[in-house]
Amino acid sequence: MVLNCCHFQVLDILELYRRIYEEFLAIPVIKGKKSELEKFAGGLYTTSVEAFIPNTGRGVQGATSHCLGQNFSKMFEINFENEKGEKAMVWQNSWAYSTRTIGVMVMVHGDDKGLVLPPKVASVQVIVIPVPYKDADTQGIFDACNATVETLCEAGIRASADLRDNYSPGWKYSHWEMRGVPLRIEIGPKDLANNQVRAVRRDNGAKVDLPRDCLLKKVEELIENIQDSLFNAAKQKRDACVQIVKTWDEFVVAVSQKKLILAPWCDEEEVEKDVKARTKGEMGAAKSLCSPLEQPEMPEGTKCFASGKPATKWTYWGRSY
Repeated sequence: MVLNCCHFQVLDILELYRRIYEEFLAIPVIKGKKSELEKFAGGLYTTSVEAFIPNTGRGVQGATSHCLGQNFSKMFEINFENEKGEKAMVWQNSWAYSTRTIGVMVMVHGDDKGLVLPPKVASVQVIVIPVPYKDADTQGIFDACNATVETLCEAGIRASADLRDNYSPGWKYSHWEMRGVPLRIEIGPKDLANNQVRAVRRDNGAKVDLPRDCLLKKVEELIENIQDSLFNAAKQKRDACVQIVKTWDEFVVAVSQKKLILAPWCDEEEVEKDVKARTKGEMGAAKSLCSPLEQPEMPEGTKCFASGKPATKWTYWGRSY
């Protein structure tokens, strides 16, 4: 019963980590269990969420949730008095995610212009930039920028205006693009005259003119769409890198092509060590990343890709950071 409670807590925390990555950072991850060779030293077992960087072909252990069992309580004599008045060893779990989370987000979404931040985690979701021309109503444009920011902020959107007069609009565009702000709003003389603003998305550069009388609704829709689009694009790129292999020769080719490899495995430690030894090179060795908690169907008689022994599970393999 106690082990079951510990197990449920391990999975509950793992699900929270999946939500952080997928729902906030817009990064698809795989929930899985680590091999005995890759698990937390001293733990009973380790689960993780695994991300993948398509541009480099490497996996990243996004976050871990460990069941420690009673291993450490026995080692350090951590006791408690149970309901029978007897001394018993505690059951422990451990979990953590670190600043590598930020690195994964940068690598998955970033481009040649700089950062691309999902709206849910961006400190500035909307940057408003005045675009005054010669003889334009500069003060009117500035007032419109401030009013736009006020409207958005009152609705809970994190917005700011860049009213610095010592930088050109083009310089400001680049400045805020580099910082990954999800949405840019430009207001110039024509926009002022037409009672509209121009919105520019950071994720795909698409531009659209928005009427000011329904600005809030349109901006909220754009922000939600940007969040969803970033996740969908990242998932499509990740899924395109997944390759199912069933033989060693297929595995070697997939490793050279920097794929995220899903292969049937016999779950033997010596076989995993052999895979690492046989793929060791300048780029680093391939290793098991995780065995997905949601296992694909395994046809009867399926053999391990590396040993030829009967396979017991599907496991993701690849090079990793």
